[in-house]
Amino acid sequence: MISLRLFFPLIILGVALLLAGCGAPKILQEETHIGLNVDGQSQQIQLPAGSNVDEVLQSAGVILGESDRVEPPLYTLLAEGDQVQVIRVREVFESQEEVIPFERQVVRNESLPEGETRLIQLGQNGLQEITYRSVYEDDIEISNTLVKTTILQTPKSEITMVGIQAVFAPIPIPGIIAYLSGGNAWIMEDSTANRRPLVTTGDLDGRIFALSPNAGWLLYSRKSEKDPAVEINTLWAVNINGRPKDPIRLGVSNVVHFASWRPNGGTRIYYSTVEPRAAAPGWQANNDLYQVTFSAGWSTNPQEIIEANAGGIYGWWGVNFLWSPDGRKLAYARPDGIGLVNIEEGKFDPLQDIVALSTHSDWAWIPGISWGGDNNSIFTVTHAPASNLVSHEDSPYFDLSAISMANSTNIQIAPQTGMFAYPSGSPMRPSGKERMYQLAYLQAIFPTQSEDSRYRVIVMDRDGSNRRTIFPPEDAQGIDPQIPVWAPDPIPGQSGDFLAMVYQGNLWLVDSVSEESHQITGDGLISRIDWKSLSPN
Repeated sequence: MISLRLFFPLIILGVALLLAGCGAPKILQEETHIGLNVDGQSQQIQLPAGSNVDEVLQSAGVILGESDRVEPPLYTLLAEGDQVQVIRVREVFESQEEVIPFERQVVRNESLPEGETRLIQLGQNGLQEITYRSVYEDDIEISNTLVKTTILQTPKSEITMVGIQAVFAPIPIPGIIAYLSGGNAWIMEDSTANRRPLVTTGDLDGRIFALSPNAGWLLYSRKSEKDPAVEINTLWAVNINGRPKDPIRLGVSNVVHFASWRPNGGTRIYYSTVEPRAAAPGWQANNDLYQVTFSAGWSTNPQEIIEANAGGIYGWWGVNFLWSPDGRKLAYARPDGIGLVNIEEGKFDPLQDIVALSTHSDWAWIPGISWGGDNNSIFTVTHAPASNLVSHEDSPYFDLSAISMANSTNIQIAPQTGMFAYPSGSPMRPSGKERMYQLAYLQAIFPTQSEDSRYRVIVMDRDGSNRRTIFPPEDAQGIDPQIPVWAPDPIPGQSGDFLAMVYQGNLWLVDSVSEESHQITGDGLISRIDWKSLSPN
């Protein structure tokens, strides 16, 4: 006898089988036919209705490359008879070298006879590598574009100097005037008519251009042949005396703000460096100080005096230095103050804090400084506060002040001069029973817009008295910011000392007392000048 416990499950199972057998008949899923075009061949793919493009490719075993395209897109649902197109895309990069023709430059110079030409620098073609990107779709080129140009060798311009007629009367001068014209260094000796080229490489950048104290050497910087993001410039020295001699490369590079001879220091040179950068302004200042001594054919290893440091507010721009006339003290100026360099301890000793100017740009303002001829005073431009709601950092006002080394007093001697006043103290001169000196500085024509303003040259006594404008005349255009250069010695019979300056690209000499001015050059290419006595130092 069957147990009821087993009987009821059997009944339930039988009923379930019966119901299943009575269900609707199974319906087969409809299929579609899709055309596939790939790699130059066409084929028909049979897939269930409702399939998408991606499933067609999987069914056909098609593998897409990274750049390949499919039409229609992979997610598209397909219907009977639709077509799928696979477009094979590839990129080809090709490089080729091309010659960069050199340029030809003609430099006018009135120190050569009219019509005479002189080849200053041979031209040399450069070389560049050009890379193109070609795009192919199913082996048909659809585009060809330039993607990169690499300079393999920088071209050098051919520079020819052409003489023009001299139209300016010669003037006797004490010592030697060195001037930078069109990337070349020239000197005048004894007379403005006695001129000769000193360095004719055509690549002097003007950042450093300084005669030694006895006018026996010229220190200068040249543009580097390397990428400026790697090396900005290099430092050189050339002997002025006797026959032309080969310049000496000092093994120093990336000097932007300062390199100078030490008065009464022989052939000792002091300099500060920067680190080149691709971003503006093109460098990061080290704010350091080094010394190197050289002679013909050799130079000592650089001696570090001040190690690299942050340099205070806006220290990325840099710091400038200036020796006192006797070579015993070295002053510094940076965006947030001025002071003296403690060479023995290798540190900065501040004299006066200055509120750094906020330029809202990629440059920083460094106050101009000058030593008085007696070595006991420093003249500097200070950033004055504004009387309105403008912050001190944004103030457009700048004053000229004097700092005494004897008692550290600070006296304002000329208000609202402009940010580029650039004071310049004259050498000491006899005045009765005393020895005196004068001070020249630039006065902005528009003091509250002194960043863009032109300037006029003011001369006064060291205490600020006897002030007068000497150049240019009131009805003439002002001069660009620069440091006026005093004649190292007086000229017999002349009422005052000469001041040398660049005006509209030419060298001018102006008498500090009579205000008589003399244009010395006419080619419009002068950018830097220096003037030193030939007397031994």
